[in-house]
Amino acid sequence: MEFPTQQKAPDGKIIYPPGVKDITDKISNDEVVKRLKMVVKTFMDMDQDSEDEKQQYLPLALHLASEFFLRNPNKDVRLLVACCLADIFRIYAPEAPYTSHDKLKDIFLFITRQLKGLEDTKSPQFNRYFYLLENLAWVKSYNICFELEDCNEIFMQLFKTLFSVINNSHNQKVQMHMLDLMSSITMEGDGVTQELLDTILINLIPAHKNLNKQAFDLAKVLLKRTAQTIEPCIANFFNQVLVLGKSSVSDLSEHIFDLIQELFAIDPHLLLSVMPQLEFKLKSNDGEERLAVVRLLAKLFGSKDSDLATQNRPLWQCFLGRFNDIHVPVRLESVKFASHCLMNHPDLAKDLTEFLKVRSHDPEEAIRHDVIVTIITAGRKDLSLVNDQLLGFVRERTLDKRWRVRKEAMMGLAQLYKKYCLHAEAGKEAAEKVSWIKDKLLHIYYQNSIDDKLLVEKIFAQYLVPHNLETEERMKCLYYLYASLDPNAVKALNEMWKCQNMLRSHVRELLDLHKQPASEANSAAMFGKLMTIAKNLPDPGKAQDFVKKFNQVLGDDEKLRSQLEMLISPTCSCRQADVCVREIARKLANPKQPTNPFLEMVKFLLERIAPVHIDSEAISALVKLMNKSIEGTVDDEEEGVSPDSAIRAGLELLKVLSFTHPTSFHSAETYESLLQCLRMEDDKVAEASIQIFRNTGHKIETDLPQIRSALIPILHQKAKRGTPHQAKQAVHCIHAIFSNKEVQLAQIFEPLSRSLNADVPEQLVTPLVSLGHISMLAPDQFASPMKSVVANFIVKDLLMNDRSIGDKNGKLWSADEDVSPEVLAKVQAIKLLVRWLLGMKNNQSKSANSTLRLLSAMLVSEGDLTEHKKISKSDMSRLRLAAGGAIMKLAQEPCYHEIITPEQFQLCALVINDECYQVRQVFAQKLHKALVKLQLPLEYMAIFALCAKDPVKERRAHARQCLLKNISIRREYIKQNPTANEKLLSLLPEYVVPYMIHLLAHDTDFTKPQDDDQLRDIKECLWFMLEVLMAKNENNSHIFMKKMCENIKQTRDAQAPDDPKANEKLYTVCDVALCVMNSKITVAHAEVPKDPLLPSRFFTQPDKEFCNDKSYISDEARVLLLTGKPKPTSVLGAVNKPLSATGRRPYHRSAGNETLTNVSVNSESDSPVGIRQSSDASETGVSENDEHPVRISVTPAKSESVKNKEVNSDQTATPNVTERGKKRSAASAGAENIRKETEEKKAEDGPTAPPKPRRGRPPKSESQGSAAKNDDSSKPAGRGRKRAAANQESPAGHEVGNAKVPKQDKKTAQRQMDLQSQFLGSEGDSLWEIDSSPGYSSNDADLFSTCESSQDTEEKAVEERGQLKVKRILLCRRRK
Repeated sequence: MEFPTQQKAPDGKIIYPPGVKDITDKISNDEVVKRLKMVVKTFMDMDQDSEDEKQQYLPLALHLASEFFLRNPNKDVRLLVACCLADIFRIYAPEAPYTSHDKLKDIFLFITRQLKGLEDTKSPQFNRYFYLLENLAWVKSYNICFELEDCNEIFMQLFKTLFSVINNSHNQKVQMHMLDLMSSITMEGDGVTQELLDTILINLIPAHKNLNKQAFDLAKVLLKRTAQTIEPCIANFFNQVLVLGKSSVSDLSEHIFDLIQELFAIDPHLLLSVMPQLEFKLKSNDGEERLAVVRLLAKLFGSKDSDLATQNRPLWQCFLGRFNDIHVPVRLESVKFASHCLMNHPDLAKDLTEFLKVRSHDPEEAIRHDVIVTIITAGRKDLSLVNDQLLGFVRERTLDKRWRVRKEAMMGLAQLYKKYCLHAEAGKEAAEKVSWIKDKLLHIYYQNSIDDKLLVEKIFAQYLVPHNLETEERMKCLYYLYASLDPNAVKALNEMWKCQNMLRSHVRELLDLHKQPASEANSAAMFGKLMTIAKNLPDPGKAQDFVKKFNQVLGDDEKLRSQLEMLISPTCSCRQADVCVREIARKLANPKQPTNPFLEMVKFLLERIAPVHIDSEAISALVKLMNKSIEGTVDDEEEGVSPDSAIRAGLELLKVLSFTHPTSFHSAETYESLLQCLRMEDDKVAEASIQIFRNTGHKIETDLPQIRSALIPILHQKAKRGTPHQAKQAVHCIHAIFSNKEVQLAQIFEPLSRSLNADVPEQLVTPLVSLGHISMLAPDQFASPMKSVVANFIVKDLLMNDRSIGDKNGKLWSADEDVSPEVLAKVQAIKLLVRWLLGMKNNQSKSANSTLRLLSAMLVSEGDLTEHKKISKSDMSRLRLAAGGAIMKLAQEPCYHEIITPEQFQLCALVINDECYQVRQVFAQKLHKALVKLQLPLEYMAIFALCAKDPVKERRAHARQCLLKNISIRREYIKQNPTANEKLLSLLPEYVVPYMIHLLAHDTDFTKPQDDDQLRDIKECLWFMLEVLMAKNENNSHIFMKKMCENIKQTRDAQAPDDPKANEKLYTVCDVALCVMNSKITVAHAEVPKDPLLPSRFFTQPDKEFCNDKSYISDEARVLLLTGKPKPTSVLGAVNKPLSATGRRPYHRSAGNETLTNVSVNSESDSPVGIRQSSDASETGVSENDEHPVRISVTPAKSESVKNKEVNSDQTATPNVTERGKKRSAASAGAENIRKETEEKKAEDGPTAPPKPRRGRPPKSESQGSAAKNDDSSKPAGRGRKRAAANQESPAGHEVGNAKVPKQDKKTAQRQMDLQSQFLGSEGDSLWEIDSSPGYSSNDADLFSTCESSQDTEEKAVEERGQLKVKRILLCRRRK
């Protein structure tokens, strides 16, 4: 529509387009909008050539710039006015009709504000806003502002507006118009001010970038388009901030490195002048600043298409130096960069390798983790990129204390093994390079963390022996893997299968509970079973809820239960297991819940219990592989193992699988192959074959008679003439699989029992093993016949006689193959006694009492029961260990535990402080094994407190780990078993405190209750146990233990209730314990728990009239105990120092009026050098037995490091320092002679070091006289000893001390007869009547007295290899 032309008013009156009335503030907004739309239409249709119209509408143009329009509150009015003004600038270009700079500024700021309307693309006015933007961009209207002094304000407002309104709903035209508008301003001006540059760059900062991705893209394109123009401005900005440190020039100074990264990615040319400045920043003294630069350069160097490292070598070398930065975050960032760099720039790997070597030993966890990632990533790409040292670091990190590092290392190594060993992608050389990985990964199964164990299982199933392989290929992989594993890895793999089988049995028992009718007892049993299952899953806390939910589903879904039953069935094949797992997972899956933690936990459970590797088909394949190895039709050498190793390992593998999958073995073909192995000469192979028959042959008698007929004679032969292990397995096999086992066992028992001959000990071991196990398995049939064997042969003929003379080399331990046959037979005889008693499980014939006294005598005599001194030191150690282990084994049977006296318990306990390292080691292992299975009474856990005195650091650490494990298991057992609350006295770990106090009060080292050194030793032993018990204050346990100690002080020692000395020692130990507890208890006013119970075997009932509030340790002693420095070594003094005889402390038989005298004799003094050597030896674990001892630790994987610390301790004696068991000064004429000799020695050697108390068993006694003294003084004796006078204050002591030597043989022979008569009785019975009452008649032979010479006290000094010389006081009470 065209309007008629209006004439211009002569007085400058505003002329509106035709049809448009005056627009004033007198009309409504709607009318203003209506009229303005017509004005907009008029200006849109005008062009620059319409001179008349331009002149005509000039007043209107000026009017539209008035305050009425620019500040109008109506947004439609403002939009229309802005469109008009934009057209006016277009029409009147290049000169604007507005001459006032202020007016121009107001107009452009007004137009800029209207551009905010571009944000809403769905607005009905959006097209007008777009027209406004388009008009401004085409005309470049904003260029007019260059003439204004404060144009920068307008441009900043425009840029901010455009960057703020752009969004993903805008099309490309909108973005192009914005770019045109901004680029024209940027490129056509005299330069970009810092404020305007900030307005652009702020959109590159990550926070803004993430907030408005379109603004980032807009700024990115703008910078690319204007790079040449804007580069000097950017360089000036970075120079101001980086070099001059003028951070105030811009608010973006703190984001300087983010900007550099983004600008480098946009166009590296933007930073041509900036990069050299970064090298300067890398050397800054500010760690945070270096970190920021390193983080920036890591991204620049590591980006895939970057060639910065080659283009700027000085900057690259400077950057590499930051790998060794003192600031941890800087090193971390450098290592993180290495991963990307090795992947994106292989040419830079050589530069990085040396720096990664250094960081592979970094103490920071995050750095170690990222080094692992870097090494593994490089190794997976090319194994040649990583050397053995880098792989070795990953190996070490599999034992890192942080789970994240361990997991990364384990998974990384597993991936390398699968790629280069299983798939052999890089040949044999690469496979050999990483062949150690399989062993190392399996060693990790020894760790306590359930996460570690589960990860090893996952790695085994996916990487070591992939379960998705075909059966034959899978079994071949397993067969040769098992043959090539080291012994510790084999044990770990066996343990893994055992744990999986145990979990399978738990699930089976849970399903059985579902079949039973609902009841309260059933619900409680089911709850306990669910808790046990949850402990075998990751994050047991959360797993409990999921397992409960799964149990509910099982109860409701019978089909799901049947699927689960099929999965854990012994006959389930691997293919069926796969189907069952998928079916159960499908039933539990929820399509609406993509991430289902419940389903993931159930899958974890199913994967652990599913037989993914082993079924009947797999066992057949394994047997065929083994047959090929036997026949030599397969090249085992090609797989890296010898044929013999493959056969032996194959049998061991089958033996282990026979425990977990016995049903899979039941086939004639399998048993025929095993019979063939039984006939082989290899003892290990035959032994494993017998055990497989024992585990799997339950149906042989009924289903495979031909196998039965061939098997019986072989088993008989092995039981009679095989190795001891074969004999044991053969007897158990007969007992397990044959219905007529009584007949079969009798055919073995009778000839063996008749053919026993102590003169041929080499042929005794196997018969003794067979007889012992037969009597244990069939006590009703063989207990009585065995009694005669025990009485007439075992005790009388074998144990009470020494037929051979042992090797007098002074070693305390020797290898198994070096042990004399006679001692091996004696050890088996002791075990036979125990097995016989364990089979009977009653003490009606008092045989157990006699056996215990025999074992006690063995310990008292240091293993040399007859004291003929024919037996060697190492053999005595074996017998001590056997005796201690036997007492401990009997204690596991309740009927025998009740008759073990406190004295016998203390004898057994002191074995853990034996002089021989291996005895202590093996005894501790046996103790831990029985305790952890809850087979031993709680009092035996107190024995570990004595380990505080062990000189070997590893032994103390082992004992502490055993304590932690035992305490944890007992507490967990109490939580999981509600019925355990009825037996808290025997289960609650805190109840070990009274046993420990009583044991320490009777410690043979604790003779002087007020001696500071002895109190400190007691405190160390107490704290060794209390530290573990007091780690957590569960259920106010700290106050509970304190209350126990206080209650003990109100009782008396049940072992010697009327002995003031014994009670004083008991109360002193209590006070030391209370002193230690009070220093650790933080609760000031805790509620006093109910009075704890005390064991009546060790403590009398509290006397209500007795109030014991006396303090038995002085204030000075308390301060010393709490603040004094610990001894440089433990009480044992030195690793190699012989300990005194276990439990040489005698039973209390004497009357209360006995008077005893303790004589203290100082040993020869050591030099300071010797003292230092002792301290060093005790901490470094030097071998004490003149050879490398075999250490048995809880974590077999650690045994190598322990063994490597051992050194041979054989040393040649010098004139001043003798060998082990150095000859000691004789004391033949009483205390005066001893003191005189000691004083003379002191005068010769100068000042003496204070003597240290000995630890362990008191020494065995000897007869002595002047002739013996002279004889011994001329030669060094192994542990020979001279006797102190019996009573130093009476003449009788001189008479005893000077006994004539010729009577020695007669006396010893008489003693031998007395012992036999006591043990055997008048008719050769096994009554062994040795009275343990307080006194003996004068006519009775006192076994414990005859073990010694006639003197009451002995003092012994020992010096070894320059170690500390120590003294030991042996006190033996006799009835006057």
